[in-house]
Amino acid sequence: MSEQTVQPGKYVGLTYTIMDEQGNVVEQHDVPLGFVYGSDTELIGGMDRAVLGKKAGDEVEVELRPEDAYGERDPSLTFTDDLENVPPQFRKVGAEVQMQNEAGEVKTFYVTDISGDKLTVDGNHPLAGKTLKVKVRIVEVRDANPGEDKVSGIHAVQAPTHPTIN
Repeated sequence: MSEQTVQPGKYVGLTYTIMDEQGNVVEQHDVPLGFVYGSDTELIGGMDRAVLGKKAGDEVEVELRPEDAYGERDPSLTFTDDLENVPPQFRKVGAEVQMQNEAGEVKTFYVTDISGDKLTVDGNHPLAGKTLKVKVRIVEVRDANPGEDKVSGIHAVQAPTHPTIN
């Protein structure tokens, strides 16, 4: 039997590591993420094209510019306020703050700085504005089972609290 390659309709399992411009690992998934290639699960920055035609055991490395990954930084998503206006549980760098706009949309902001009596929150993705290197290892390629495109990839992943590849 010939080795299967990544094609539309194939189930693909992969692991990956995302590194910043300095080579620091910012995210790593050693437990395979599975999805049906060509379903509504989309990999960032053209990773779909990079894994197309590959087989189990192959490794792919792709450099992603900000516009192909998490976008450019948006300065309008950074706010500074007096520390006294912020509830105590959010007065630490890295704290997650859920904010809702007038339209009822909720967005996660992160406390990025506390200086003196001022606290800054940022709604940009932590990797926004950064060029990233993604190393992907294909661990499985097989025929997808019926309905698997509805229970894999983005359908099987809980809302993450950290960046993900899809």
